[in-house]
Amino acid sequence: MKGEWKSSGYLRTFLDGMVIEQSNKVVLISVVSPVYNAEGIVDELVVRLINSLEQIAPDFEIILVDDGSPDNGWKEIIENTKKDKRVKAIKLSRNFGQHHAITAGLDNAKGDWIVVMDCDLQDRPEEIINLYRKAQEGYDLVFARRVNRKDDFNKKFSALLFYKFYSYLSGIQQDSTISNFGIYNKKVIRAINQIREPLRAFSPMARWVGFKSTGIDVFHDKRFQGKSSYNWYKLINLAINISTAYSDKPLKIVTNIGLTISVISAFFVAYFITRYFSGANFSLAYGLLVSIWFLSGLTIFTLGIVGLYVGKTFDVVKNRPLYFIDEKVNDD
Repeated sequence: MKGEWKSSGYLRTFLDGMVIEQSNKVVLISVVSPVYNAEGIVDELVVRLINSLEQIAPDFEIILVDDGSPDNGWKEIIENTKKDKRVKAIKLSRNFGQHHAITAGLDNAKGDWIVVMDCDLQDRPEEIINLYRKAQEGYDLVFARRVNRKDDFNKKFSALLFYKFYSYLSGIQQDSTISNFGIYNKKVIRAINQIREPLRAFSPMARWVGFKSTGIDVFHDKRFQGKSSYNWYKLINLAINISTAYSDKPLKIVTNIGLTISVISAFFVAYFITRYFSGANFSLAYGLLVSIWFLSGLTIFTLGIVGLYVGKTFDVVKNRPLYFIDEKVNDD
C-alpha cells in the first residue's frame, strides 16, 4: 500500500508538472489591435489574421481591445472568441484612446514577438509574414512603411503636416509612412511597457527605446468599412500632446522669440530717442498701441505654452492608471 501511495504521489506530481508546463507555454506571436467603430470589420480581420499567422506557426494569440466603442463591436469580438480560443478580448471601461488601448493589449501579450496594427484592415494582415521574416534576420523592431497610402487627400495632407510639425519640435526626423504597424521583440515591448506616462504615442515610444530596428515597404489598402475617427482636431491635439511630452522645444522657441523682440525693441527705443533729440515731429501713440497689443498677445501665448507643460506635469504627478478593464475573454 505504501509503495502504491508513493507511486501515485510521483504520478500526481508528474501530471501536475505537465499541466504547469502546458499552461506556461510561450505563445510565439501576439497580435494587438485596438478596436473602435469596427463592428463590420472584426470578422474579416480575425479570419485574415488567423490565415496569415498559421503560415508562420500554430502558436499565436490575437488580442482585440475594445476601446469603449459605441457600436456593437464588442458583440462581434465575443462571437470570434467562441470560434477560436486563440482570439482574446479585452473590454475597457470607457474610451481611453487608441494608444491607451494598445497599452492594455501589450500589458497582456505573452508572445515572443508582438505585432501592433490598426483594426481597419488598411494594415494588411498578410504583411505580418514579411515582417516576421525580416525580424528573423536579427532585428528587434521591424516597422511597416506604407509607401502608397490609400487614404483621401485630407488624411494624407493632415498626416504629412503632423509629422513635419512633430519632426521640427522633437528634433528627430519622423517618417510619415510609418505608423503603429510593425513587429516587435518581447524585450522591446517590455521596455515600452515600463513607460507609464499618461501621454501615450506608441510609434514615438517604440523609436525612443532604441534596439536594432529597420523597416520594410508594405502594401496599404483602403479602409475596409466606415470612416476613420481621427479628424483635424484630434490630430492637432495629438501633435501638441506628443510635442509637449517628448520635447521642450516649444519653450525654447518662445524664449528665442522673447529675446528677438527685446533686441528689436532696443533698436526702436534708440531710434525714437534719436528722433526726439533731432527735433523731428512724430507721434508715438500708434507705435505704443501696436506694441502693447503685440506684447500682450506674446505674453498670453508664452503663458499658454508654459501652462501646457504645467498641465502635463500635473497629469503625470497624479499617477492615475492608464486604463481600466471591464472584462476579459479567453484570458489564460
